[in-house]
Amino acid sequence: MDNCIFCKIINKEIPSEFIHEDNEIIAFNDINPAAKHHVLIVPKKHIPTINDLNESEEDELLVGKMTVIARNIAKERELSGYRLQFNVGRSAGQIIFHIHLHLTSDG
Repeated sequence: MDNCIFCKIINKEIPSEFIHEDNEIIAFNDINPAAKHHVLIVPKKHIPTINDLNESEEDELLVGKMTVIARNIAKERELSGYRLQFNVGRSAGQIIFHIHLHLTSDG
């Protein structure tokens, strides 16, 4: 966790402009966007991959809340369509091992 870039952003060791922040989740624009709109929704709790989620109500609610925040950001940006994506594991393209939800759209 010491070298986790998202943990450093959450702890404000690396400056970032948050689109959303609450007690559990932050959201910010991806610095290397893959689409016109590319937002990362990141829980403050360090969880390396989706496979590392606990089968607990807390983690279930956390992932659900990430999805709702993504929807709200898409709505604020008046996106007509968008994609939500979790990459799970290196072979699926996960580069940072702290779960995060990609919100992307070219619209």
